[in-house]
Order: sequence, then structure tokens, then C-alpha cells
Amino acid sequence: MTRFFRSRWWLLPPLALAVLAALHTGLWRSASSALAQGFEDWAAQRRALGWVVQHGMPVRGGWPFAVTLMVPGIEIAGSPRTTPAELRWQAEALELRIALSEWEELRVGPRGRQLLALPGLELPFAADRLELALPLDGGATPREARLVAERLRMNTPLGGFEMRQGGLTLRARLSATEGEPAFSIDLDVTGLTLPPHAGPLGQRLERLALEGMLSGPLPLQRHPTQRAEAWRDAGGTIELRRAVLQWGPVGASLSATGTLDDALQPMGAGQLAVTGAAEAVDALLAVGWLSARAAGPARAIAALLSRRGEDGGPPVLELPITLTERRIGLARLPLARLPALQWPPPPELPDAARDPSLPRSD
Repeated sequence: MTRFFRSRWWLLPPLALAVLAALHTGLWRSASSALAQGFEDWAAQRRALGWVVQHGMPVRGGWPFAVTLMVPGIEIAGSPRTTPAELRWQAEALELRIALSEWEELRVGPRGRQLLALPGLELPFAADRLELALPLDGGATPREARLVAERLRMNTPLGGFEMRQGGLTLRARLSATEGEPAFSIDLDVTGLTLPPHAGPLGQRLERLALEGMLSGPLPLQRHPTQRAEAWRDAGGTIELRRAVLQWGPVGASLSATGTLDDALQPMGAGQLAVTGAAEAVDALLAVGWLSARAAGPARAIAALLSRRGEDGGPPVLELPITLTERRIGLARLPLARLPALQWPPPPELPDAARDPSLPRSD
């Protein structure tokens, strides 16, 4: 018997490889089925909440180093039940991918041409890379989402728009109590080329960065309007820790805190620091945010209050900024009035809920 095994020892490596290949194939098939079922469950849940989710027949792939699901012709649309403004997104295909080297992370990437539709506006776009990374931790809401974009091109009614690189990170903590961050956002975009005649500061926007948080507790209501009211009444706030803009000769940095007023419109106050204040005044005048009568005093105030920048940098102007009743004010100087947020009306209560003495109508 010993002589038999000695004479066939060379069979052991191929046999071990065959066993490993069978185990790997079985694991891949199981993960592929789980990925396909997970996508179908997600789509069914979105439809139950009022979203429109349409797509072609998904195709599995990626073997042997990844598990992928290619979903052709996908379209996702909101409704008055789900969003304050109706929106629709569609793409030629959507790829879901789990790499064997990163088994705890799902990567979602649209492929081909895409379209973002808002009320009265359609924005076709494409990107060399557009990828969303989500943790596979089994939670109903991912604790973190990371979006990366490279060379994104978009057509707008004003002309072409291009972004060289951008990153967005969202974090969620649904158990947050009052004052604790329930959602946080970190955005950093570089190399924005705007459409021609996009503004008086030129077509090149070098950087746009934003870091902020939304405090809890998060309400349980499903309807957007009721959810917003409950969040406001519970003391919810939005904190803008840092917002940075570098557009031509003008640089700006803003920190602010806000919430929703009685009409569910944003309100808040903060501190704005500006370099290139004279050019900023000219830009506000050109777009109509500042009247010609106010432009002269604004330039004088900017020159008077600006302080020398650090390390020999350009002068910096620091001013308080407010948002009240949709009006933006800068150091008591009115700038502009924002359009109102249109919230969908809450659903009517049944007769018995409005007056328990009445019989139910259902």
C-alpha cells in the first residue's frame, strides 16, 4: 500500500487544485446568486416605497476573480411620495461588482451614456469612471458610501460641463440622538470647466470642497414633508464645517449652521472669508445679486475691512452671512432671494383618524 501511494504522489497536487477549484466555483455561484437576489430585493423595496425601478435582464459574470452583475437599461425615478422634486436617472447599464480581494465591499458603476432628468430639464452625461463603494454589512442603510468620478462630461442648456476629478463620502448613523451627527458629507472636486459665459469669473473653477453634517435624531415618518417637520421640531440642525471655493481670482471659505423654518425653508447664519473681494463684488454686480448703487459702498467696505493674508497672501475679508425667509444677506447687505423648496403635501388622514367619532370609510 505504501509503495502504491509513493508511486502516485504526483497525483496529489492536481487533486488538491481540483478540490480548490470546485470549492471556488461553488463559492462563486453562491455569491453570484446572492448578489442577483440582493439587487432584486433592493429594487422591490424601492418600488414599495414609491420609486420607479426599471431594467433589463441582469447578466452574471466576473469569474474567477470577482462576482459581477450587469443590469442593462436601468432607470430609477422618484415621485411626490419620495422626493420634494421629481427626478429620473437612467444609464445604458449598471455593473455591481464584488472583488475576491475586497469581499466586504460592493462597487456599483454605471456604464455608457447616462441621463439625469429634473422638472423641465434633462442633463445627459458620461464619465471615464463613476463608481460607488458600499460596505456589505447587512444593514438596511449603509454606514458609509464613497463615490469617485473621473472626467465627467455633461451637456446643459448653457453648454458643455466637465469635471476632471471628484470624490464624495457620505456617512450615516441612524441611532444618533439630538446633537449627534446622523449624516455627514465630505465633497472634494477639482478641475471644473464650466460652459462658456457661465459667469464673470471665467470658465475654470479650480476647486470646490465641502464638509458638513446633519444632526439627529432621525424621524421615522415615511412622507418627506412629515419627516422634515419632525426632524426640525426635534432640534435637527445642519452644520457646514467647511466650504471652500476657488474660482478664478476669487477664493471663499464658509462655515455655517442652519435648520428649517416654519415654512420648511432653509435658514441659518455663518462666517464667510473671501480673497479677491473686489473681483467678487464685480461678479455679484454682473449676475444681478448686487445693485449698482450698492456696489460702490461694497467695494469701499471690502477695501477697509480686508486684513493682510498670512505668509504674504492676498488680503482676506471676513463677513457674517445669513439666510432668513429665503433671503441671503451679507453683513446686513441683501444679496439674493432663493427659490422656495416645494414639499409634497402630506397624505390626508382617514376620517376616523381626524375624528374618532366618525365611522371608518375603508
